[in-house]
Amino acid sequence: MASRIVPAVLLALLAALHAQLWLGRGSLPRVHEMQRQIKEQKAANAQASLANERLASEVHDLKEGLDMVEEKARSELGMVKQGEIFVQFTQK
Repeated sequence: MASRIVPAVLLALLAALHAQLWLGRGSLPRVHEMQRQIKEQKAANAQASLANERLASEVHDLKEGLDMVEEKARSELGMVKQGEIFVQFTQK
């Protein structure tokens, strides 16, 4: 009788460990899902980093030179220098 209890206990422990591996908090499917989420977040972070670099470059240009200020004024506000003639073409 005692010889049957030890293997039964060991099998029960093995089943519990397998259940934890496949269904528990640190299960393999959960780990794969978290790895997928990490990849998505890294991609989003890379895009945000590029946007931040573009904005930092634009801020630097605005602080250092008037060319960027003039370009912004022309494109966003429609600035025309004195003596210039504004011509606009429309496509059909």
